[in-house]
Amino acid sequence: MNDTTPRTIAKDPGCLHAYQMIPRFIGLDIRMAKRKLALKLGMSKLISLVPDAYRIPDSKLAQQATALVREISGDMLLNHCYRTYLFGCILAHQDGLKFDREVFYLSSIMHDIGLSDKHAADPGSFEYVGAKIAHEFCLGHDYDTEKSALVHDAIALHSAVGKAHKEDPEIALVHFGAGVDVIGIHYDEIPKYALTEILEQYPRLDFKNAFVDLVIKQAEIKPKSHIATHMNLGFGSKVKKTPFAE
Repeated sequence: MNDTTPRTIAKDPGCLHAYQMIPRFIGLDIRMAKRKLALKLGMSKLISLVPDAYRIPDSKLAQQATALVREISGDMLLNHCYRTYLFGCILAHQDGLKFDREVFYLSSIMHDIGLSDKHAADPGSFEYVGAKIAHEFCLGHDYDTEKSALVHDAIALHSAVGKAHKEDPEIALVHFGAGVDVIGIHYDEIPKYALTEILEQYPRLDFKNAFVDLVIKQAEIKPKSHIATHMNLGFGSKVKKTPFAE
């Protein structure tokens, strides 16, 4: 995207056919296996981080977005959104990625609004429900138009396996930050001291079971939604097998 072309926000693809998703999941498994092997063989190493590397922005808009999510989401989902941001920041620093911290935070903290009780039954895939709400929130607070569109796409594409990692850093980081927390991708790339600190501050609160219940509900009430394909391919089992202790 160049500086003169407005971003065209992502559209809800609905329930994709398994033949479209299976190669993407295989690709993800291969990419993760390569990264794990590189760490094991010493071809890549974790860098030391200071807490400032994954600090939470304290801008007024960031605070307002957090307040919005806290109002409509329980602690389990809110803590997941915090962890998505923190894990994403750590991965960004491990890979040397440059990103807009506020855009990434807004995207992370609001990325699961579509799973909240208030919006769970809204029409459309939950990722795109949340993206629309977050986009309107940003524009309603006079946030930059292009940054607002980027927030939309980071939320809309956060479960887009095989696609999100090719997009802007902020989009990829929501995908990967959430991926650490939900199915354990990149888990080995989070330094143990940082992992301990984050989990103490933002505990999981039986996340595996509670989150799977939420997405099962989505697939049941919206069988043509994007997450329905994931569930049909065993996404729930992957969540239950993550290395996190609940």
